[in-house]
Amino acid sequence: MAQIYKIYINEAVLIITESVPKNLSDYQALNIADFDFVDFFAHASALSSPKIFLVLSPQFKPIFKSIKRSMISIKAAGGIVRNEENECLFILRNGKWDLPKGKIEKGEGSRAAAIREVEEECGIRIESSGEKICNTYHIYVMNGAKVIKKTAWYWMKSTKREKLIPQLEEGITEVRWLSKLDLSLVQENTYPLIKDLIKII
Repeated sequence: MAQIYKIYINEAVLIITESVPKNLSDYQALNIADFDFVDFFAHASALSSPKIFLVLSPQFKPIFKSIKRSMISIKAAGGIVRNEENECLFILRNGKWDLPKGKIEKGEGSRAAAIREVEEECGIRIESSGEKICNTYHIYVMNGAKVIKKTAWYWMKSTKREKLIPQLEEGITEVRWLSKLDLSLVQENTYPLIKDLIKII
């Protein structure tokens, strides 16, 4: 399987790789010869509906590293939390469904940060954490500067008996357990990054 880099920018997904991923059909190919990330970012940021863009190049790793070096880097961690009924934990943050996550503090490991952030944002106790799922990359603007956030995701377990308490100061207004059959609620009002993550639920 070819290695790919996925960068999420609001409703846009930029895939950088050396060959077209399997099962990818609905995308816009970008010409690497005149690809300019600054111009692309401005275009992608203005999109109001999901769209996938593809950059193909044998030099896909240097291209990704060049983009990453051009902006501020932040590391974060979060979790997909299941309970004893195999439901998953979601938060409503700033009016959109999301998964709990947050910045890694200085000297903190990514797994420990993921557990801490989930517990703080949802008001629960994580009983155990499992395998690392993946890393995701999200680019946004903060105080006028472009930021690339690398988030490490982990499987976690908690109990439905825990009282859910949203962390209001983080813009979280609701925390809810949802079954696989209820995921359409999330898919109708979330980000492409979260839509990709919940495909494995």
